[in-house]
Amino acid sequence: MNNRNLVLAMVLSSFLGGLIAIVGYSSLTPEKQIIQPASVKDNPVALTNYVFDSSDFVVPEGLNFVFAAKNATPSVVHIRTTYEAGVQSRSPFNDFFRDYFGDRYNRRGYGKSMGAGSGVIISEDGYIVTNNHVIDNAGEVEVVLSDNRSYQAKVVGADESTDLAVVKIDQTDLPVVRYGDSENINVGEWVLAIGNPYEFRSTVTAGIVSAKGRNINILGGGTSIESFIQTDAAVNPGNSGGALVNLNGELIGINTAIASPSGAFAGYSFAVPVTLVKKVVNDLVEYGEVQRALLNIRIGNVNAEIAEQFDLDVLNGVYVSEVIEGGAADLAGMREGDVIIGIDDKTVNNVAQLQESVAVNSPGDRITVKFIRDGEKRELEAVLRNANNTFEIVEARDEFEIEGATFTEIPENTKEELKIDGGVQISELRAGKWRDIRMKEGFIITRIDNEEIENLKDLKDYFRSPRRDGILIEGIYPDGSKAHYGLGL
Repeated sequence: MNNRNLVLAMVLSSFLGGLIAIVGYSSLTPEKQIIQPASVKDNPVALTNYVFDSSDFVVPEGLNFVFAAKNATPSVVHIRTTYEAGVQSRSPFNDFFRDYFGDRYNRRGYGKSMGAGSGVIISEDGYIVTNNHVIDNAGEVEVVLSDNRSYQAKVVGADESTDLAVVKIDQTDLPVVRYGDSENINVGEWVLAIGNPYEFRSTVTAGIVSAKGRNINILGGGTSIESFIQTDAAVNPGNSGGALVNLNGELIGINTAIASPSGAFAGYSFAVPVTLVKKVVNDLVEYGEVQRALLNIRIGNVNAEIAEQFDLDVLNGVYVSEVIEGGAADLAGMREGDVIIGIDDKTVNNVAQLQESVAVNSPGDRITVKFIRDGEKRELEAVLRNANNTFEIVEARDEFEIEGATFTEIPENTKEELKIDGGVQISELRAGKWRDIRMKEGFIITRIDNEEIENLKDLKDYFRSPRRDGILIEGIYPDGSKAHYGLGL
């Protein structure tokens, strides 16, 4: 091989060796991944902050509770009450919910006790709604606003049947809660409870509506009205009288009770629906007394046992066991054995729903009652009446209760008959110290420890002032017989 051929062979050999090396390296090296960022348009990102800038705001799905809390919290107040020794609440909540609501606990001064609760501002000029048992028989009522301003309040009126009350402070330009619609809320909706549990001011808790039209038999039956909104929002001592609001920050109920074996929150709380709150508040502000509308019937829930006993075709509704003669239902043509299934455009499945549907009306209002008789659906129109079976305005009744005795003013004709200038009369006497000294209902107190008692104000002032361990009571019975009693305190 000549030199020229030798050079060509070496070049070709080098080229082939390099080619083989390149191919071999490529086959042993994995293919490289190329990553490109997705465009914002293809994959938009939503931030979680939110700016509140509209009074007509409608809550988007999935939004947190900031908007509702921000709007409703300023209208929720802290209520502090002072009680003199021996003065007790007449509310049926007094014993069972003593620990829950914090309505009675010794705080300052011998012979005094303090109470705590919440309230909701309903007018710019100082009207506030709360629970009756929060302020019942309190010597002093103090309202502390969310901005820490404090005012003495006066009780405008109270209603034991719904456990609601209205107090007023002398102030204007207050933050007012917006009313919502409790009739159209649904089970499963988010709600917030706002109040002052354990005096932790302006506390907000969240839950859902667990049930509607719930009767828990806490107000003592009779003329009481229980159609609570049940929620699982945490409510504790001091929340009583506070706000239950929807996600728009609108009031849908007044927190009133819990189901608990210990007095602390154990899963469920109950609120008076705002439809009933508005009716009671308006009456208390205008008349000082709720103008209660009645059908004048005795009723019970329909269940499987009742349906079988009376051969009914339904398992829901309200069974009419008695129609009071001359009452609204009687005059409208209702009969014993009818099953009420609706009032106006509202479905009625139980007693609680019927009570609420009737109670939002006033005496003289007309309602359409839908019912079943002999297996047929029927309707009738009833004109509602008050407890006196009339349409007249019921005047507020002033009274005072202490140690199981309820005192009222004396009618003028009684004063004339007994030839006395004043006094207070025991209208009701329950178990307690007054009954223990053998005092009878109807007794009229005219003097205590030689101090004249001319009216309820004198009696209240006496028991709210410092006094000895025992008192001497003088008075007269309606038959003219005079009596003296000694009462230990």
